[in-house]
Amino acid sequence: MTTSTTAPPTGPSTGPSAERRALRVGPASWPLRPRSVVAALVLLAATTLFMALSMRLGDIPMGVLDVFRAITGDGPDHFVIMELRLPRALTGALVGAALALAGAITQAIARNPLASPDILGVTTGASVTVVAVIVAAGNTWGGTSGALAEVGVPLVALLGGLAGALAVYLLAWRNGLDGYRLVLVGIGVSAVCTNLKYWLLTVGDVNDSSRAMVWISGSLHGRGWEHVAPVAIALAVLVPATLLGTRSLGALRFGDDTVTGLGVRMNLARGVMILAAVLLAATATASAGPIAFVALAAPQIALRLAGVAQPPLVVSALVGAVLTTGADLVARVAFTPNELPVGVVTAVLGAPYLIYLLVRVRRKARQ
Repeated sequence: MTTSTTAPPTGPSTGPSAERRALRVGPASWPLRPRSVVAALVLLAATTLFMALSMRLGDIPMGVLDVFRAITGDGPDHFVIMELRLPRALTGALVGAALALAGAITQAIARNPLASPDILGVTTGASVTVVAVIVAAGNTWGGTSGALAEVGVPLVALLGGLAGALAVYLLAWRNGLDGYRLVLVGIGVSAVCTNLKYWLLTVGDVNDSSRAMVWISGSLHGRGWEHVAPVAIALAVLVPATLLGTRSLGALRFGDDTVTGLGVRMNLARGVMILAAVLLAATATASAGPIAFVALAAPQIALRLAGVAQPPLVVSALVGAVLTTGADLVARVAFTPNELPVGVVTAVLGAPYLIYLLVRVRRKARQ
C-alpha cells in the first residue's frame, strides 16, 4: 500500500488543486481527497460515541467510561456489554452501513438521488415473505406460530429480498438494463408487494399481525451475535468488491454512449454492482427488518459532506452507521420506559428529507 502524488500537468498553472494524492494497492488506485478523509474520521468517531451511549442504557445503568472498561475487562458488566448490548449496537452500525452503501450504488446506477434499494424490490420482497410466513404459521399451528416463525425469519427475509430483486431485474431487462426503466419497474413491483403485505396483515390473526408489524417497522431489539455475523460477512466481502468497481460506477453516471466510449462493459458493470447492492440490502433487512430512509438519505448527505459529484461509497457507509445508531439511541430515550422501533425514528426523520429532495429535483428540472 503506497501513497503517491500526481504532478501537475505542463502548461498553465492550475493551482494547488492540480496536485492530488492517490492511494495505491497493487494495480488499483483511489484518489485521496482530504475533505472525504476528514469526514470519514469524524463520522467514525460519531458512530463509536453513539454506540457507547446506546450501550450504557438498560436495567444496569453505566457511564461511557464504564462501557469501555467492561469491553476490555471482566466481571458482570463485561457479560452484560458483550452478550446483550454490544451485539445490538454493532448490528445497528453494520446494518446502517450496508443500507447506505447499497443506496449509494443504486443512486449512481440510476443517476437519480431519489433511488434506493426499496425500488429494487429488496425491502418489500422481504417484508411480504416474512408476513406471509408468520400468517401462514399462525393459520396452520395456531398459538405456536411465534416460535416456529421466529426461527426462520432472517432466512425467509433474505430469500424474499433476493426474489423481489430478481423479479424487478427480469421485468426491467430489455436487451440491457436502463436506469430509468429499473426505477419505474421497481416502483411498480414495490407497490404490488406493499399492498399484498397489508392484505396478509388484514386476514391474519391479530397476534401474528402485531408480531409481523414489529418486524416490518425495523427494530434492533433483542439483536445478538447471530444477527451481527451475516452483515459483517457481507460487508467484508462486498465492500472491497465495490471499491474495485469504483471506476465503473463513476463512469455509469454519464450517458450510455459515453460509458461505452470509455471502454466499460455497461450491462456487465450495472449487473455486478446491482447484485452487490441487492446482497447488501437483503442481508441488512434480514438482520434488522426494513429500516426506512437510511439508504435514501445517507448517500446524499455523504455527497455534500465530501463535496464530490457522486455519493462516495466509504463516507456513505459511515453516514448510514451514524444515522442508524443515532436513531436507535433516540428510539430508546425519547419515550422512556417505552422503546420505539428504530425504523419509526428513521422514517420520521427521513420524510422531511425526502420532501426536500423532491423539491430540489423539481427546481433543477425547471432550470
